Amino acid sequence: MADVPATLKSNSSLMIKTAIGIVTGLIVLYVLSKSFFYAEPGYIYHVRTVTGNEAVVTEVGYKFYPFGRYNSWKRAMTVQAATGASLNAISAEKDSDNASASLPPLSIMFLDQVDAHAEATVRFSIPSDEQSFLQLAHEYRSPENLLRTALLPAFKETLQANASLMAAEEYYAGGRTEFNSEFENQMSNGIFLVKREEVAVRSTRSTTGSANAALGSDQEAYGEDAKTVFLVKKVIDANGQPRRKSQRFNDFGITVVSALVTDMRPNQKFIERMQLKQKASADRAIAREQRVQEEEQRLLAIARGEREVAERQAQAKVEQIQKTTEAETEKQLTITGAEKLKAEAAISKETAEINLEKAKIEAQTQRTLADAEAYQKRVILEADNALAQKLEAEVRIQELWSDAFAKRRVPTNVFGGGQGGAPVGNDAETKAFMQMLTLDAAKRLNYEREITK
Repeated sequence: MADVPATLKSNSSLMIKTAIGIVTGLIVLYVLSKSFFYAEPGYIYHVRTVTGNEAVVTEVGYKFYPFGRYNSWKRAMTVQAATGASLNAISAEKDSDNASASLPPLSIMFLDQVDAHAEATVRFSIPSDEQSFLQLAHEYRSPENLLRTALLPAFKETLQANASLMAAEEYYAGGRTEFNSEFENQMSNGIFLVKREEVAVRSTRSTTGSANAALGSDQEAYGEDAKTVFLVKKVIDANGQPRRKSQRFNDFGITVVSALVTDMRPNQKFIERMQLKQKASADRAIAREQRVQEEEQRLLAIARGEREVAERQAQAKVEQIQKTTEAETEKQLTITGAEKLKAEAAISKETAEINLEKAKIEAQTQRTLADAEAYQKRVILEADNALAQKLEAEVRIQELWSDAFAKRRVPTNVFGGGQGGAPVGNDAETKAFMQMLTLDAAKRLNYEREITK
């Protein structure tokens, strides 16, 4: 029984030691949990210790802060105005958020009094050096305060100030790039100080009316040829540089990484006006194209007419050349024929002259031959007193009478008697007739039959 208290005493001692160990462990765990934190990448930490010291943590990993406090700041904060965002929805400490502050589209006013809703994004980079960061942390104490009191107001003011430098029509007529560039410039370097002026601009085109029908197309100018426009001019300093209102966040080393205007939605009236203007512009373009087409058609008709005239002229010229060629050919053929006839006439003339000469020569020759023959005959006749001719003539006469007598027609039967009563055509009568002709021929051929010596 004496051992029981000793056992209880040892168990109590063990339990006390165990409790002390547990408490010590819990204290150590508490101290460790309040003395270490993990530094995430992309953040800068403002650490305050129980001793009143401050530190800036920029490296990734576990950091020791004995019973202190710390705030995490994003290295880059984004302010975004976009469709679907709620007003002042700030989420500076969440890694899953793409923007540090999301706003609905901002309402801005262009120079020509056209309001629009703009969507834009600006990314800011906070300083990483210890002095600038501590100054920033002391001034704003938390990222939410920095966004609400510095970055968001600067974002809104700059976007609205940038819209006052440009007219809406100018923006939608090709000034979008200039608008974005000026927005980034003013976000980084400060807002331009400007002054608004009214300027009377005279139109360079004179407008004519058609109210007076007597004037026809020469109408008098009517209406306003001048209009008043509002110009915003930048205020220039003594050095000729634009004066600016500096951005408050630049004093704490915050810089602008990027500034983008992603969308611009004007009011419905401006959209309708732009649609009417686009329609009018399209109608003018169509009318211009139609006018150009009509002009082209007119030029085409003129060209076609000129081509037809040219074709007709060419055809007429071809026909004229053809006729001229044919006439010239005919003329040359006529001349050639005339020259040929002339040559033939000349040749015929020469031939006739030759023939004439030849005939003369032949005639002369014939005459000479005839003279010679006549001379020969005359000599012969003179020699024999033309006895041969006479004898030939006498023989010929006798042949003719003999032939005629032989071929006389006499009756087959002749009846008659007595000398005085014989019928006509008998041989005695014919014989007597022939004797009479012979005597007559003998008288006619009375010539000498002797050859003259």
